[in-house]
Amino acid sequence: MNRFRPSLLIHHRCLHPLQNAAPFCSYLKSRSVIRFSGSDTIKFLQGLLSNDVRRFAEPPREDNSPFPMPNVASVVVPPMYAALLTPQGRFLYDLFLYRPPRPEEKLDRTGSGPGSGSGGSVEILADVDGSVLDELLATLKIYRLRSKVDIENVAEDFSCWQRYGRNLSGKTPAVEEPEEASVGWGGGVDGSGKSASHGNDVGWQWFKDPRLDCLGFRGIFPSGTIPPLVESDKETDEENYLLWRLEKGVAEGSTEIPKGEAIPLEYNFTGLNAISFDKGCYVGQELIARTHHRGVIRKRLVHLKFLDNNGKEVEGKVAPGSQVINTASSKKAGSVTTALGFRGMGVLRLDEAFKRSGSLTIEGQEDIKVEAIRPDWWPTEWFQDQQHTAVA
Repeated sequence: MNRFRPSLLIHHRCLHPLQNAAPFCSYLKSRSVIRFSGSDTIKFLQGLLSNDVRRFAEPPREDNSPFPMPNVASVVVPPMYAALLTPQGRFLYDLFLYRPPRPEEKLDRTGSGPGSGSGGSVEILADVDGSVLDELLATLKIYRLRSKVDIENVAEDFSCWQRYGRNLSGKTPAVEEPEEASVGWGGGVDGSGKSASHGNDVGWQWFKDPRLDCLGFRGIFPSGTIPPLVESDKETDEENYLLWRLEKGVAEGSTEIPKGEAIPLEYNFTGLNAISFDKGCYVGQELIARTHHRGVIRKRLVHLKFLDNNGKEVEGKVAPGSQVINTASSKKAGSVTTALGFRGMGVLRLDEAFKRSGSLTIEGQEDIKVEAIRPDWWPTEWFQDQQHTAVA
C-alpha cells in the first residue's frame, strides 16, 4: 500500500482553510486494518501492548455513547490507542484498537432489536500503519506462539477515516451536527446509514479520537463506502490531516515516529492516552516505567515553524532529520522528525527549545530560523518538567 512521504511539500495556503472552516474528513490511505479473533485475543494483546486492553473484555457502560449514528449499538466500548514496543522500550508500531459491537449489543437483521448472543467470541479491529503492515503481521505471529488467536489482514475489507477541523474540536455532537443528535435507536435512518442497517455489519460509526479531543473523530468503515456525515465538499486529502496534527504536535505511524529508536514518553504517549502504568507487564515496560517514575522528560516532540530572518514562513527548505541548534549556546537542541511546507515537528531539549531567544536554527542552514511551539493540550506538569530541566 502506498504511503505519502512526510517530506511531501504542500503550500501553506492549504492549512489556512482548516483553521476556521467546517469539519473536514480524510480517507487515511496510509493506514490499514488487521483483525484479532479467538478466545485468547485479550490476553494476547494485554501482554504485548502498552495500554490496558482488558477494558475490551468488560461489559460496556451505557454512558459510553459514540458520535450519534443511525442503527448503532445501544452501548459501546470506546476505541483505544496503544503501542507495540521493543523489549528495550523503543517504539515499533502504533495501533488504534476497536471492539466491534457484539450481536447482543446491536440491531438484528430486521432492525427491530438486539441480535442473538456472540457465544463468547472476541474480536478486535486494529487501525495500523500500512507502510509496515507485513512486518507488523510477521512480528505479531512470532509473539503468538500457542495462543488461541487468529491474526488477519483485512485491509481490503475496511478503510480508516478521520474527521477533524476547528469547528469540530471540543463540541458535542448535538452542537456540531444538531440534525444527527436525535438519531439512534428508534430514530430515523439517513441515506448514508441505511445501507448498513441490515446484516452483521450494522453499527459502523465515528468515535472521539482516543488520543485528544482536539484531533476530532476517527473510525473504521467498510471499504468502498463513504462514512455517514461525510459530504463531498468536506472531504480533503490526507496531507491536510497531517497538517492538522503538525499544529497539535502529534505524530502518528512508524515513519513519523522512528521505529526501533523513538522513546514513547518523548513522543508524548502518556498525554495521548497510549500507556497504562497500572496494567502490569508488557513488552518494553521496564524502560517506560523507570523513565516515567524518574519524573523528568528532558526532550519532547513539539510543533515547529520554519522562518527566514524577517520572520516570513519558509516553504520546503527543511527535511526530516535536519538538526536544530541553538546559536546562542552552540548546543544541539534536537532534530526535525517531520516537515511539510513551513511546518514540522521535532524532538527538542526543553531547556533549549523554549528559551525565547530566537536563536534556534537549522544546522548548515543558519538563515532558516526555527520557532518551537508548545502545544495547548500539554498537561501543566509538563511545564514544570521544563522548568526543572532548565535548572538541571
